[in-house]
Amino acid sequence: MDGVILTPLKKISHPNGDIFHAMKVSDKSFFGFGEAYFTSVNQDKIKGWKKHTEMTLNLIVAVGKIQFAIYNNKSFFSVILSKDNYQRLTVAPGLWVAFKGLSVENITLNLSSIEHDPNESINLDLNSFHFDWNKIK
Repeated sequence: MDGVILTPLKKISHPNGDIFHAMKVSDKSFFGFGEAYFTSVNQDKIKGWKKHTEMTLNLIVAVGKIQFAIYNNKSFFSVILSKDNYQRLTVAPGLWVAFKGLSVENITLNLSSIEHDPNESINLDLNSFHFDWNKIK
């Protein structure tokens, strides 16, 4: 889908605890830095739909397993991210995003291109778009 980039990320095994890369300024999907924040989603709960008008999202699942759905007003893109599928999901402005927690504890890191501005995003009710959250597990 245009405006969506999945980037495999490097995991380095270490006997005292592994290292999980997130983003470098040299990455093709780096569009600036505004802020970093973590968000959680409870198991079997869904957050969304949200569309940013300026912000590029760079989403990395730090804990748990999360299913993301992206909608471009024509079709859906979906992916499940976790330590077993460790990738960065980059979402351009103008796309609708929702996500569902699949584990007991689920935490996502967003490395956003701009600082949070409540006036640059639009939220819709979950029933606004029909996405089958059970088709990918």
